[in-house]
Amino acid sequence: MNDLIKVGLIEDQQLFREGMKAILSTEKDLKVVFESADGYSVLDRLSDGSVLPDVMLVDLSLPPNGLQEFSGVQVTDALLYHYPYMKVLILSVHKEEAFIAELIEHGAHGYLVKDCDPNEVVEAIKSAYTKGSYINQNTLRAIQRKMKAENIQNQRVNPVSDSLTKREVEILQLVCEQLTADEIGDRLFISTKTVNGHKNNLLRKTQSRNMAGLVIYAVKNGLVEFD
Repeated sequence: MNDLIKVGLIEDQQLFREGMKAILSTEKDLKVVFESADGYSVLDRLSDGSVLPDVMLVDLSLPPNGLQEFSGVQVTDALLYHYPYMKVLILSVHKEEAFIAELIEHGAHGYLVKDCDPNEVVEAIKSAYTKGSYINQNTLRAIQRKMKAENIQNQRVNPVSDSLTKREVEILQLVCEQLTADEIGDRLFISTKTVNGHKNNLLRKTQSRNMAGLVIYAVKNGLVEFD
């Protein structure tokens, strides 16, 4: 990878933050350009002309601003609203599938538990930057089980949109396999520009916020199935 990926860290525990910086500093194509010990000051600090991160790692549990809560969920919402092209990866001690699925539905581009392998953090950052999301097997299972539970509760299955073409469905399924636009183009013998055009159409038709949202749509509508 030739591009330098600019990374931000929002984490209140200094020891964990310093450890994460040390891990990322070993990667030549990653550079930490922003860090914060809280969430409530992030937007002001990003708007002062600082270099914007391409990928922001956000701790789910952040300290409040006085009596006002400002959690990782609220930071994610704010970042996605003000910086829609920034990729947000959640860091959390929570492994419960409900947390994972909820954050992805909320718009996060990936979810990592804090005891994961350091190599996975690097992989997640690069995947979010190049593919638009990082959806590992734990996240896929969490989304799938949540969608199935909702379908059972509602006693119905969400119908697949009739507006999706056969090619769009093919590309959607390959997006769920975490392939890049170049890899999808090679697989389907079409140009990367054409792939990106189909992706944009999928985002518009499914009203998804990002590539992770497309995975949710595909699972919800039975277009993909994961073991």
